[in-house]
Amino acid sequence: MPTRIKAAVAKVLKSTWQRCRVHFLRNALAHPGKGQRQMVLALINTVFAQDTQEAAITQWRAVADQLREKFPKLALLMDEAESDVLAFMSFPKAHRVQIHSTNPLERLNAEIKRRTDVVGIFRMSRP
Repeated sequence: MPTRIKAAVAKVLKSTWQRCRVHFLRNALAHPGKGQRQMVLALINTVFAQDTQEAAITQWRAVADQLREKFPKLALLMDEAESDVLAFMSFPKAHRVQIHSTNPLERLNAEIKRRTDVVGIFRMSRP
């Protein structure tokens, strides 16, 4: 995500930018070969098992360093995505399971679109 957009979100909305954990994992698993994906997934998931944001950041960096030699592009992806992917860790532990992914929000938006498409007044008129 461009830095200017993140800065604008932080200034105007007084919030952090969050990258969906699920979508990050999909992107990350595109780097290793098929036979190594389970190992990489298990390593990255150790980050999300941490109890505090500080512990998650420490583990994130340790995992990136472990992967750096064999998967340099994946390690670079992790370096660049750290603050965005771990943004949800700053919230109370009880809330994290609800906010670590944007999938529920995407599902809600799809449902709103589906329902408004059938209502005539919400359709855009076409010439």
